Amino acid sequence: MMAYEVAATCAFGLEGVVARELKALGYTDVRQDNGSVSFQGDLEAVCRANMWLRSADRVWIRLARFPAATFDELFEGTKAVPFGDLFPRDATFPVDAMSHGSQLTSLPACQAIVKKAAVESMKRKHRVDWFAETGPTHRIRASIVNDVCTLALDTSGAGLHKRGYRTLTAEAPLRETLAAGMVLLSVWNAERAFADPFCGSGTIAIEAAFIGLKRAPGLCREFASEHWPMVGRKRWAAVRAEAEEMFDRATKLAIHGSDVDGDVLKMARYHLKAAGLDERGIFFERKDATEFRSQKKYGVMVTNPPYGERLSERREIEPIYRAFGKAAAALDTWSIYVLTTHPSFDRLFGQSVVRKRKLYNGLLPCTYYQFVGPKPKT
Repeated sequence: MMAYEVAATCAFGLEGVVARELKALGYTDVRQDNGSVSFQGDLEAVCRANMWLRSADRVWIRLARFPAATFDELFEGTKAVPFGDLFPRDATFPVDAMSHGSQLTSLPACQAIVKKAAVESMKRKHRVDWFAETGPTHRIRASIVNDVCTLALDTSGAGLHKRGYRTLTAEAPLRETLAAGMVLLSVWNAERAFADPFCGSGTIAIEAAFIGLKRAPGLCREFASEHWPMVGRKRWAAVRAEAEEMFDRATKLAIHGSDVDGDVLKMARYHLKAAGLDERGIFFERKDATEFRSQKKYGVMVTNPPYGERLSERREIEPIYRAFGKAAAALDTWSIYVLTTHPSFDRLFGQSVVRKRKLYNGLLPCTYYQFVGPKPKT
C-alpha cells in the first residue's frame, strides 16, 4: 500500500493534542509544526484520521514541495505532479493559494498558474485538451512560504469541526475541535463526573460525551475523499464500520451543563438530541455558575466563560469570575479548566493555577487555566 505524507492542520496550541490522537490511532512517525501535525500513512490512514481526529481542522495529503520564487518555477513544479494518476477525468479541482515571505504575492495569479499546470499534468494521462469538471471535488492548496511551494490535497471537504449535530448558532460559539481539545487536555474520563457551568449551546459537554463513549466525531458526516476513485467507497465503508463498532452504546455518563440563558439551553438540548445522546446521562439546566454544587468527588469541570473583551465589559465580568471562584472553592477534590482571554483570571478565581496553556479561540489568543485537583482514591 502506497504511503503518503499526511498533514492534520489545527488551531495553534493544539498540535500536541493532535499528535497524541494520531499516536493513539497507531501512527508513530508523527511530527509537529506550527498549526499542523504530519505523519506517514496510506489511504486507510487518511480515512481514519478524518473519522477520528477530534481536535484537528482538516486532513491533507501533501503532494509536492519545491522552490517557487518565480511563476515559471511554480508552473513547472506543479506540472511535475502526476495529477492524472490522482484525479479522474471528470474531477473538479479548484485551487486555493496563500503566500508568506515570498516573492510571489498575487494570490489570484498563483491560483491561475497552479490550475493551468495541473491541467497540463492531467492532459498527459487522460489525452484530452479540456476537462468538464463535473465530478467529485479534489481541492488543491498551494502554500508558498519563503519562496518554497507546498502543494496539498484537501481530503476532508467541510472542516472537521462540522460534526453534523450543531445546526443552531449561539453568540460567540466555541468550535467543536477546540472544545474537544480542551477536554482532551483535562484529566477527565468516562468514570468521573463532568460539568460545564457556562455551557452555552452545549458544545463542550457534547464533545466530552463523544470522547467518553468512544464515538467517532466524523460518524455522522461526509468527507470529500469518500467520493474519490483513488480512495474508494469500500475503504471508507470499512472505516465507518470500525467506528460504529467502537461506539459504546451502553455506558451512561454523568455530564452536567448549565447556563443562565434559557434560549441557549434550548439549543443545547436540541444539539444533544441531534447528536443521538439525549438518553446517555447528559443533562442541561438553567442555573447561574456561581450556584454550581455537586456531591460527587473527583469531578472535572471544563468551561469557556464570557470574556469581556472591552475594558467596560471586563469590569462587568470580573465580579462574576470572583463569585465563580468562591463557588468552585467548595469543589476541593475537583479539577477545573477554564479558557478565557483575561490575563489575570487565576488571581480573580482565587486558586493556584497548576498549568497555563496558550490556545486560540478563532483569532482570539486565550489562556487555558488548569487547576488540577487530587487523583481519585482507589
